[in-house]
Amino acid sequence: MTPMQRLFANVFGGWFQLRQRFPAGLLDELADAVTAGERDHLGEVRFAVESRLTVRAVLAGVDARTRAQEVFAQLRVWDTEDNSGVLIYLLLSEQRIEIVADRGIVHRVDQAKWDAVCALMRDHFAAGRWRDGGLAGLAAIHGLLREHFPAGDRDNPDELPDRPVLL
Repeated sequence: MTPMQRLFANVFGGWFQLRQRFPAGLLDELADAVTAGERDHLGEVRFAVESRLTVRAVLAGVDARTRAQEVFAQLRVWDTEDNSGVLIYLLLSEQRIEIVADRGIVHRVDQAKWDAVCALMRDHFAAGRWRDGGLAGLAAIHGLLREHFPAGDRDNPDELPDRPVLL
């Protein structure tokens, strides 16, 4: 996207559909999926959806990846005992999906695997299947974390909130 296209998307895009695409019932389902999935691994998963970036942010060159990293810090996804946080970030106005993993996970899981999760979610979202895309993405991430960061017999406290955040 060119800077002008990004500006247009963030000012006039479908950002106003945030609550329609992610109603309270879906947020509950996603929270339940996070809770259930985290029982089997040491990762902590957060799900954040943002309708749009500010004009100032777009003009300053903030892209979805940079914003996802900012949200990762703001939500303190990095603040876990094993540095095992993962953020799924959706920017609706630009139709972008970013996954940010903490340093305890980033060297264990190949970037291609995160990209595959984003593609899976994108396919569902492009077809208007917001519920299916969110749940499929969470299931895929939980699968990766079970494989690379299993809980085993270790104590596995829930360190971060499980409910998705609408920004």
